[in-house]
Amino acid sequence: MTDQQQEKAVETVPEPRDTVEIPAVEPPAPAESPAAVPAAVPAPPLLPPTALQEPEEEQEQAQEPDPLPVPVKKDRRVLRAVLRWSAAVVVFAVVGAGTAYGITDMKRTDVPGLGTASDGRWDYPTLTRPPLPKGSPGPLAEANRAGSHFADLRALVLPAPKGATGDKALDGSDGWLATKVFLAEFSAADGRTELAQKLTDDGLRHIAARGWTTPDGTHTRIYLLQFDTATVADGLVSGNLAGYASPTYPVNGADSYEPDDDFPDAAKVASVSSVPYAEVKPYGAEQIRLAFVTAGDTVAMIVQSRKGEANAVPFQQTVTLQSQLLG
Repeated sequence: MTDQQQEKAVETVPEPRDTVEIPAVEPPAPAESPAAVPAAVPAPPLLPPTALQEPEEEQEQAQEPDPLPVPVKKDRRVLRAVLRWSAAVVVFAVVGAGTAYGITDMKRTDVPGLGTASDGRWDYPTLTRPPLPKGSPGPLAEANRAGSHFADLRALVLPAPKGATGDKALDGSDGWLATKVFLAEFSAADGRTELAQKLTDDGLRHIAARGWTTPDGTHTRIYLLQFDTATVADGLVSGNLAGYASPTYPVNGADSYEPDDDFPDAAKVASVSSVPYAEVKPYGAEQIRLAFVTAGDTVAMIVQSRKGEANAVPFQQTVTLQSQLLG
């Protein structure tokens, strides 16, 4: 090998790689210079021409939901019609209720078409039966074979109507009336003695009473007699107090009676026995009306008297209401 070839070979031998030179990287050219973008980087995809050419109105319609079907609009119309009719019905109901309340709140003679005089009924307070002890049946219940009134008998006496004056002689002691006060209602002395013995024999338990006088002068007395069983109470009325044509023991002021055949059947209470009488003419200064009512173990005697003539309507009303309280 010549000297020139050896020099060339020495020049071609690579030098040891003790250090690595990192080639300088030129900063990227600005974005706006298209020449600086490498050819290998793909350009961003373009939108389809049809999307760019689509009008704004069509784009908005495409984004909005489909319109509701026609039947829904019909349903809304039906719903509105139903609501209108419902509102009309409510209005008519309110007006009707107000009219009804106005009529019931008016006096009988103030209502057009009903301008008639009062039929003589009294204005009694609202009646409410006293509560029964827990688990106790009513007097007419099938399970109550004795027909016992478990409620306080004193609370079963009919209250006085509005405007009446109470009869303090019948208040008794602690609400219970002495037997002698009840017997004083009868006219004949021997009849009082006989009846007193029967009450003792039948085991009379209590007597509750109430009396009053209304502004028209009618004097009312109500006596409730309680026994042990309904059988005893029924026997006292049918066998001793209530005769076929007249009461067995006349009360003060009337000796002659007849059955009150004018007492309407509609005024009688189911399962409660009532026997009404009326004093016959010629009667004295007052007329007497009398009735015996039997409900379970209790007998009620109702007496009304009035100067001249005792009106039938308040008598029937009183007997009916007392029967309802006992039934």
